[in-house]
Amino acid sequence: MRNRFIQILMAVFLISTIPFISTNKVSAATSNEIAAYAEKFFGTPYKFGGTTTSGFDCSGYIRYVFNNFNMSLPRTSEDQFRVGTTISKENLQPGDLVFFANTYKKGISHTGVYLGNNEFISAKSHGVLKANLKTNPYWAPKYAGAKRISNTQVAFEPVQVKPADQMSEAFKDLSKKHPAFEAIIALNESGVITGYEDFTFKPEKSITRGQAAVMINRELKLEASTEVTFKDVAPNHQFAADIAALNEAGILQGFATGEFGINDKLTRAHLAAIVNRAFYLQGQLDGKVQVASNYDDVPTSHWASEAIHALKTLDQTKVFQTPGFNVGKEATRAEFAAAVFTAISYK
Repeated sequence: MRNRFIQILMAVFLISTIPFISTNKVSAATSNEIAAYAEKFFGTPYKFGGTTTSGFDCSGYIRYVFNNFNMSLPRTSEDQFRVGTTISKENLQPGDLVFFANTYKKGISHTGVYLGNNEFISAKSHGVLKANLKTNPYWAPKYAGAKRISNTQVAFEPVQVKPADQMSEAFKDLSKKHPAFEAIIALNESGVITGYEDFTFKPEKSITRGQAAVMINRELKLEASTEVTFKDVAPNHQFAADIAALNEAGILQGFATGEFGINDKLTRAHLAAIVNRAFYLQGQLDGKVQVASNYDDVPTSHWASEAIHALKTLDQTKVFQTPGFNVGKEATRAEFAAAVFTAISYK
């Protein structure tokens, strides 16, 4: 009986010494902790669409930092500007988000983390670097405001994921599980591809030759030496300059009829060929392990077979990791985004 009593006492003692683990809210980080954590990634290389320490893009870096503290932010800088509490420049403190406009597109287009003493850190084209809000000749004039993300604005308790929670913050019809999700968001953030006024992206909608010319040239920024002369493209058409530039460069040319086919739907075979010409996908295969097998419906004799094979081998999205390629099928906006994203990732 005495031994039983001693055992009970020891059990009570052991239980009382075990640290209490809360299943409710996770403690919020201090602003200085956020700033200190952000600074740890100084020098990390830039990667288009990057969301990990192997390479960040602008908003991917911001999300990575705040995710460490269980704070989930939207994917794009523009949407990140819509959350948090507005802070004046005079009241900035370390850990606040600072925003910049009109960098590569109109409106909010870049986000950084404020470190103090007028300094901020962000993922720029040359990597995660610091700059001064007041004296930097590029960033100072583009400063657009700041937001503070407090613990009262972020839900820490685990919640059951509902279908609506699986949708993108940027586009209401784009699932986060879509294989082209990261590609679409990255290209949207860089201004290459945009959505519609009703906040949809329409990922399965087909894409025309005219639209493809415009979006590819938003990245290449080519200029033609002469005006467009196609029968179906008026000189003052909004796509005219881009069409002329890509035609002159041999990337997306017109037909022998004298027309460009501005409203013709782009096929998947043409998509692969055009992206290959624009970004030289085949050249990116040099020195890389080619693990992708050929498509069962694309013989080596097909005019676009090499471009198609390069796209599958380099694919960063899994969109093109399918048994067949369907060369004659109309390319979708999601497939276009996946192809261009893959090409830019290897630039």
